[in-house]
Amino acid sequence: MTSSDEQTRDQQRDTWDRFSVGWRTWDAMVGAWLDPVGAAMLRQAHLRADDRVLDVASGTGEPGLSAAALVPTGRVTVTDLSQRMLAVASENAALRALRNVDALVCEAGALPFEDAGFDAVLCRFGFMFFPNQSEAAAELARVARPGARVVAAVWSDPADNPWATAIMTTIARYVAAPAPPPPAPGLFRCASKGFLSRVFVQAGLREVSEHELSCDMLHDSPEQYWDFMTEVAAPVVAGLATCDEAARGAIRAEVLSRAQASSHDGRVRMRSTATIVSGTR
Repeated sequence: MTSSDEQTRDQQRDTWDRFSVGWRTWDAMVGAWLDPVGAAMLRQAHLRADDRVLDVASGTGEPGLSAAALVPTGRVTVTDLSQRMLAVASENAALRALRNVDALVCEAGALPFEDAGFDAVLCRFGFMFFPNQSEAAAELARVARPGARVVAAVWSDPADNPWATAIMTTIARYVAAPAPPPPAPGLFRCASKGFLSRVFVQAGLREVSEHELSCDMLHDSPEQYWDFMTEVAAPVVAGLATCDEAARGAIRAEVLSRAQASSHDGRVRMRSTATIVSGTR
């Protein structure tokens, strides 16, 4: 790992540690929102009751915990760079009485596991933040047994993800910030069609395929959407921190208006679209 990659890794760890409180607060909402993505990944994983499963960059535990319920005589290991995020995952496992789950702090590019030790490897919304995506994909492939499925999800094109862009594009009109260099971690770093599929193929995976899946982020009000995004989204918090009170108020008013325009049947519905990529070891 280069010194630049190490710096990126350390920054990512600090960020997720700092925002773990917000993720704990909103965990139930996020779980309901992203469950369709996790469920689609698990279908691609072709799990059996006694499988050993690895969930990389699991955060507060998904889709690893859902996998644990599907492998009652198997075992699931959830990993993340952030100890504090994994603490929430362990709490969630206990609340669901899942006794076949282990949690381990580690980085995706240097997994502390033997070769060919897992029957399925999962990674939901982690690849966008890895310092070196090729190294991470090679590690996921290395720890998968021959014939095992490796399945990941990343965010698709920004235009198909107004849940994020509604607030980020608004902030961008008020905040003059230089664009990060292309390799920098970010929500849409893997959004180009075929990008992660190529990474999987280069890692030696076979039968690689990808498809998109859309679902709605639901909130009871525009204000709830604002509260969520300002408590869990580091780029949002960083952008707002550079604003004076007047600019922040204007941003909030505009974001609430955009969220209100997305309301149907009494709830705010913000579309989100993920690309699910799977391959066989």
